[in-house]
Amino acid sequence: MKIIPLYLPQFHQIPENDEWWGEGFTEWTNMKKATKLFDSHYQPRIPLNNNYYDLSDVEVLRWQCKIAKENGIYGFCFYHYWFNGHKLLEKPMEMLLDNPDIDIRYCVSWANENWNNGWVSADNKILIGHDFNDEKDWVDHFNYLLKFFKDPRYIVEDNKPLLTIYVPHHIRKLKAMLDLWNKLAIENGFDGLKFIHQHVNSHLDATMDKSLFDYGIQFQPQYVEMLGESKSSQLMNIWIPKITAVLQKHLGLHLKKVRKKEEVTIRSYDEEWQKILSLKPNKKGDLPCAFVDWDNTPRKGNRGSCYVGATPQKFGDYLSKLIVKARDEYDTDKIFLFAWNEWAEGGYLEPDEKYGFGYLEAVKYALEKSNEVN
Repeated sequence: MKIIPLYLPQFHQIPENDEWWGEGFTEWTNMKKATKLFDSHYQPRIPLNNNYYDLSDVEVLRWQCKIAKENGIYGFCFYHYWFNGHKLLEKPMEMLLDNPDIDIRYCVSWANENWNNGWVSADNKILIGHDFNDEKDWVDHFNYLLKFFKDPRYIVEDNKPLLTIYVPHHIRKLKAMLDLWNKLAIENGFDGLKFIHQHVNSHLDATMDKSLFDYGIQFQPQYVEMLGESKSSQLMNIWIPKITAVLQKHLGLHLKKVRKKEEVTIRSYDEEWQKILSLKPNKKGDLPCAFVDWDNTPRKGNRGSCYVGATPQKFGDYLSKLIVKARDEYDTDKIFLFAWNEWAEGGYLEPDEKYGFGYLEAVKYALEKSNEVN
């Protein structure tokens, strides 16, 4: 079974984050200010040996890939940020490309949401956004990604590189763009691309043509949370970001968020995993997804949400059951996983002070228990 964790590159300083969030901002900034909000709350979370690493250092990337491979991780799915040629946080992925001796498979998830200040403000102001209708930019973007697609370590199926798009339902000319990218891939020696949609709202948005995609990730834990929401809430989650982007781009206006009650939302880790293990593929190409844990209170404080009850042993047992389910019910050899290093959202396999390498070792345990050793 191919376990593919999502990889967040926001652990090195960039000028844009300095401007928007303060000098020296990285994801560690949020982690260092995290506080315990209730008795059983596991915060602050501290990396093992205070390893507040800097992803501009290639030796950090080398270490990450080494411990990932040693514990059965097949490859990383790097979040990639492209705003009409303006790249953000691209350094780790480019360093990997420039160091072919680093032994890890990988693919890309284009995190194509607009960036806003919603972490800290109800204004919901867009800091940097996309113009998805710029057809010249489609070519420029493909040409940037092509050098990664041609890397022998890039994850390819049927001579088609895998490419995930986080919120494809925001792209009005989606079919035209994907058709062009397929054409360009064929012109460059591939048989096309394999497209994957990721965000839960892409599953829900009836205006998006799912047939354009080879796969859709049941992205957890948001997917099972979404299933419990009302239809009206689901529709609001789909359309408000679209409307906000249009208003701000064309009129300079933005929809303010309605601040919810300042009380952290607490959910059961075990109950959520039971829901995941009861899921079925809704259609051909649905991919199962695991989650290590979730806690975004380092970003959002009392407005955040978290799970209680997570341990490495539980995670390993649940993951082993999902591996069997993926093979037998989903007919797939891939499980995406939230996440490798989403420290400020509680989803990470990297070692911390409390559990050491426990969560990472749980992946190896799950693969062995399910007789799916890589």
